[in-house]
Amino acid sequence: MNQLITFFVSSLFINSLSSMAEPPKKISAHITVMGIVYCDICSNNSFSRHSYFLPGAEVRMDCKFEASWHKTREQISFSVNRTTNRHGMYKLEIPSVDGIACAQAAIDSSCEASLMWSSSKACNVPGYKSSTKEIAIKVKQQNICIYSLNALNFRPSKTDAGLCGN
Repeated sequence: MNQLITFFVSSLFINSLSSMAEPPKKISAHITVMGIVYCDICSNNSFSRHSYFLPGAEVRMDCKFEASWHKTREQISFSVNRTTNRHGMYKLEIPSVDGIACAQAAIDSSCEASLMWSSSKACNVPGYKSSTKEIAIKVKQQNICIYSLNALNFRPSKTDAGLCGN
């Protein structure tokens, strides 16, 4: 009986030593900032049934992230231009931010997206030119943070009264 207890305690001790020998897991965050651009056919700053997403529009993104996690304080700032895809969406993916658990850390973020130019001659007058309002989605398990900015829009130079009314 004593040999069985000794074996059991030894097994527990060896297991605890082997887990202590493993290197600590490296914390790495994945951050995505995204938004959409659409053509506001009726020039009323809302997405109507006549509006459509605008592919090929150029958007400037200026962002700053400040994160506090345990004893770490990090700051990331960037300015980039992005072109919308065929669904009118632009995005920037920051694949790995070492040492920050973005889904758990206190992150103070500020991002601004600004319209640069439209790919459409029929819809090229800026409506909502810039956006700073965002919705943050955080997934703790995968350490993913997604920041979605409010929509930006272009308008046609003339509104079609027959399509949109007065």
